[in-house]
Amino acid sequence: MSMTLDELPAVTECSVSGCSYNDHSHCHAAAVTIAGSVGDAECATFIPLGTKGGLDKVVTHVGACQRSECVHNEALECTATAVRVGPGAVDADCLTYETA
Repeated sequence: MSMTLDELPAVTECSVSGCSYNDHSHCHAAAVTIAGSVGDAECATFIPLGTKGGLDKVVTHVGACQRSECVHNEALECTATAVRVGPGAVDADCLTYETA
């Protein structure tokens, strides 16, 4: 499998408040990592600081996905068309996560 940056799934929505990279529904991180445990795909890029981070103009992509049981995961890369991030059990979860 070979992917370019243009082929990585974009994070089309982030509705998590309190993340340094989120600015009212748009993530400003260059890429996010999805981690967590089976049944809970957490956004490992979530940082709860008062300081805003990220880039001014960016289309955030999924850089890595550690949830190998997700139907969108192939060789630890996300193959979903797009990804949504939202409030989760702890802080932020991948809402596109789906097990077979």
